[in-house]
This record gives sequence, C-alpha cells and structure tokens, in this order.
Amino acid sequence: MSRPSLLILLVLFSSALCAAKPTPDQRAPLRLKAQEKAQIHAEMRMFLSVTQKIVAGVAANDMKAVAAAAHEAGMASAGDMPDSVRVKLPLPFKQLGHATHMAFDDLARDAESLGDANQALKQLGQALDRCVACHAIYRIETR
Repeated sequence: MSRPSLLILLVLFSSALCAAKPTPDQRAPLRLKAQEKAQIHAEMRMFLSVTQKIVAGVAANDMKAVAAAAHEAGMASAGDMPDSVRVKLPLPFKQLGHATHMAFDDLARDAESLGDANQALKQLGQALDRCVACHAIYRIETR
C-alpha cells in the first residue's frame, strides 16, 4: 500500500472513531455509600486474589494450595459482608454472590479429593462466569 493511501485510510479511520458517540452505561445501578462501595470492592479484590492463587497453584501442580486458596473465597467468607450493605443489594446480585462463594467451596472440595488440575480450572472458569455476569449487569454508584 502506498504511503498516501495509508495516510488516507488512517484519516478516515480516526474520523470514524471521533464521530462515534459513547454508549451510555445500561447496567443496573447499585446506589451505595462510599464505605459500602469499598466493602463490595474489597470482596471483589479477594475473589481476584484467590483466582491468582488458584492459577499459580495449578501451574505449580500444587492442588493443596489450590484447595486452600479456593477455601478463602468460599461461604465462610460470605459472612464478611455487613447486613447493612446486604439489605441494599438486589436479590439477583446476592444470588450471584452466593453462587460464587459456593462455587469456590466446590472447587476447594474437589481440589482436595480429586487433585485434578483440569477440573479445578474448569470450576474456576465457571466461578468467573458469575463474576463476568455480575459486572455486565451491575455498576456501583456512590451517593
């Protein structure tokens, strides 16, 4: 492609990008106070940290580490969310959260009993499906 043709293509492409209007965020808002938002974000960071530990454990073929990490995000950690925040959250949000904690408990149990890295990764993928769904449905607004 000649240099002038490339330049014309770049100008047309950048013009199209500049003309595109941003799409409004259509996700359902969760209206929370700053501290409540921080608590939700802390749980999300915990899920992310646990995910990293699970992947590292699978890579090292250390299924005990996988089980221990998954256990950190299981139902035992679900009680860390204050009731004052829970009552403000819609039922489908809470159901996704509950299912995610349960998925990590299942992963921990199966990692201990089966010791199968591929099964652990499959279960981690299923848990992450819930994270992706939640992020696609909800956004947090601070009031």
